[in-house]
Amino acid sequence: MTLAIGEIVRNGVVFDMKNWNGDIANGDSLPQVVDRLFDLLDQRQISYLLVGGVALLSYVDGRNTQDVDFILARQSLRELPELVVAEEDKNFVRTAFEQLQIDLLLTQNPLFKLVLENYSTKRQFGDRTIYCATVEGLVLLKLYGLPSLYSQGQFDKVSIYESDITLLMLRYPVDIDALETILKRYILATDLVELEQIVDDIQARMARFQQRQAPLDPGPEGEP
Repeated sequence: MTLAIGEIVRNGVVFDMKNWNGDIANGDSLPQVVDRLFDLLDQRQISYLLVGGVALLSYVDGRNTQDVDFILARQSLRELPELVVAEEDKNFVRTAFEQLQIDLLLTQNPLFKLVLENYSTKRQFGDRTIYCATVEGLVLLKLYGLPSLYSQGQFDKVSIYESDITLLMLRYPVDIDALETILKRYILATDLVELEQIVDDIQARMARFQQRQAPLDPGPEGEP
C-alpha cells in the first residue's frame, strides 16, 4: 500500500537537501494539512483527479515530491477559497493551502478534461481512497508537456518526465502509439514533429531496457 499523501510530501521536504539549512520544522505538520485538504474536497463534493509526482508514486518507486497536483474545473477552485492563488494562466494555477503547495491543471484545457473524465481510477494512500489518474493518464499528461519543455530549454524537467514515462512503461502495458494518436488532436502542429521524435526516443530506450532484462539462456543442463 502506498504511503499516505501527507507522509509522501513530508518526506519530500525532509529529505530534500536544499531544505537542510533552513527551517523544516513545518514539515511535521504536513500530514495534518493534507488531511484537512482532502476533507474539504470531500465535504464540498469537489470533482478532482490527483496527478503529478504523488500519483506517480502509487504506481512506481520514484523521486520525492513536495507538492500536490490536481486536475479540476475553475469553478471548483472558486468553491475552495482556502486555496491562496500565487500564479495563474489559462490552463494552470499555483496555489497554497496553509504551507502546502498545490498545482492545478484546469479542465478548460481539453486534454486535461479528457484525462479527468476518461483516465480516472481509485488508489489507496494510507487509509484514504483517492481519485487518481491511471497510468495511461499520467503518460498522456507527461507526453503533452514535453514539447513545451524542450522548446523552453527546461531539460531538467525533460529528463524527469521522460524517466517517469519509462518507469511506468517498464511496469505496466502502455500502448504509447495509441496515446500519441490521441495527443495529436490536442497539440500544436508545430509540436507534432517534436512529439514523434520524443516517442521514438522513449521506445528506443524501452527496447534497450527490455533487452537487458531478458533472462540469459542457461544453455544445456543449466551451463552458462
